[in-house]
Amino acid sequence: MHTRHLGPHQVGAIGLGLMTFDQSGPQPRQQLLDTVTAALDAGVTLFDTADAYGPGDDGAAAQGQNERLIASLLDELGARDRVVLATKGGHVRTDSGDWATDSTPEHLRAAVDASLGRLGVEQIALWQHHRPDPDVSYDDVIGTLKEIADSGKVAHVGLSNADPDQIRAAHAVLGDALVSVQNQFSPKFLSSRPEIDVCEELGLAFLPWSPLGGLNDAKGLADKHPAFAEVAQDRGVSAQQVALAWELAQSPCVVPIPGAKRPDSVRDSAAAADLELTADELARLDG
Repeated sequence: MHTRHLGPHQVGAIGLGLMTFDQSGPQPRQQLLDTVTAALDAGVTLFDTADAYGPGDDGAAAQGQNERLIASLLDELGARDRVVLATKGGHVRTDSGDWATDSTPEHLRAAVDASLGRLGVEQIALWQHHRPDPDVSYDDVIGTLKEIADSGKVAHVGLSNADPDQIRAAHAVLGDALVSVQNQFSPKFLSSRPEIDVCEELGLAFLPWSPLGGLNDAKGLADKHPAFAEVAQDRGVSAQQVALAWELAQSPCVVPIPGAKRPDSVRDSAAAADLELTADELARLDG
């Protein structure tokens, strides 16, 4: 798989989002091991989790479960040194099963320490602020991110769900410590195009979450975005591959992180890295 820049790292052009590993219900451990193995064999090297990811019906007890799971899978496979393992903080799970935000300095500092322990690392490769908190000013959040970056507990910092002004403000303070922005972007959700442009300008990686827009089957893409299904049929590939290849074509800073919990799914997504769409095909898809 060809690679793209993520700060000082070269990572596979397609990453792996881990939320669905246990968010939608438990899968057999061997299936998840096989999925991680398939991802590594296909050249996927960016693995993305968060401290708030965990089974949806576990409420506050879900906090940290996904981090523990992926750490244990990588250890079982002896694959720690083959991946850039990213996580996030600032989202919290409540006893009722809802999602809430907490970007107070005390919580973010504690979140980093907790993730270090659950991931079993001395330094987190990429720690991302998960979502703006309406109760904490973004300038104050940036100040806390600067403190976290300077602590040495994280190698690099990323933002998630940030707008162009927030990205620029964070970059002005964090400088080279800021390496990425993770926002929603897909054929279904196009409003993060301005953030992609800012990332390209500033030399940041843009990591689209939910890059298939929740349309994870061929019928869903065909019904909602027929041009993607048509190009897929013409090229003899899946519509999902076309969607990911289209995202890669938006900018060299884009590294989609589709979710997968089966080996076939991750292999199909990874193949999108080698699918070069023509100018005519891109025009059809943009139409």
